[in-house]
Amino acid sequence: MTWLEAIIISVVEGITEFLPISSTGHMILTEGILGIKTNDFVKAFIINIQFGAILSVVVLYWKHFFQSVSFYLKLFVAFIPAAVLGFILDEYIDTLLENVYVVSVTLILGGIILLFIDKWFNKTSEDQSISYPTAFKIGLFQCISMIPGVSRSAATIIGGMTQKLTRKTAAEFSFFLAVPTMFAASGYKLMTNYKAITSENIDILIAGNIIAFIVAMIAIKSFITFLTKHGFKLFGYYRIVLGLVILALLSLGFDLTID
Repeated sequence: MTWLEAIIISVVEGITEFLPISSTGHMILTEGILGIKTNDFVKAFIINIQFGAILSVVVLYWKHFFQSVSFYLKLFVAFIPAAVLGFILDEYIDTLLENVYVVSVTLILGGIILLFIDKWFNKTSEDQSISYPTAFKIGLFQCISMIPGVSRSAATIIGGMTQKLTRKTAAEFSFFLAVPTMFAASGYKLMTNYKAITSENIDILIAGNIIAFIVAMIAIKSFITFLTKHGFKLFGYYRIVLGLVILALLSLGFDLTID
């Protein structure tokens, strides 16, 4: 992996991780276009830079993380379904990830859903506090994102809106839930690839985390502002186009498989 490839991948990760557009789909497309050959370090790099993105949430919303014990308990309750299901279906999920057609189709289907989501769940509650049952239900929605291309952010935000949360409140809880979820998933995957990180490539890895952190902070701020004003339609159209682009590249013979 060259420095330029590392920078581009880190920027893509920072932009897409917390937006409802599937970071997986973008990683597939980016790696395919750049012609990046997958090896142990590339796998470790893509996994590890997620920590930089996670840190952006903690920094932007640091007050919430010093709020109360119940804040962490609700995150834990929301985290449980994906943690259990992810552990049970880990190998099956990896198999799905290798099927780029699954990613492209779920991108398109998810995009269609986002076109109508504002109409379907346009009633919000005056009480925007998140109860334990609500947190658990959002956690169940997060399980859907184990299908590559669905988008963890999209699934959890939609889950929040089904519980009559505003788009802003649902998105912010989605960000908070990303911290334990991504930390656990990334940490688990990194354990199998840590040997690929050496003194020769550690500088690229550190730079990638810093870039992902900065870009993710900008993306989160911009997303909340845009989402509050305009809703999900633009993201829906974007997902559909991206899914069609991936299908077109596959039909032209591009190898976009994640090994």
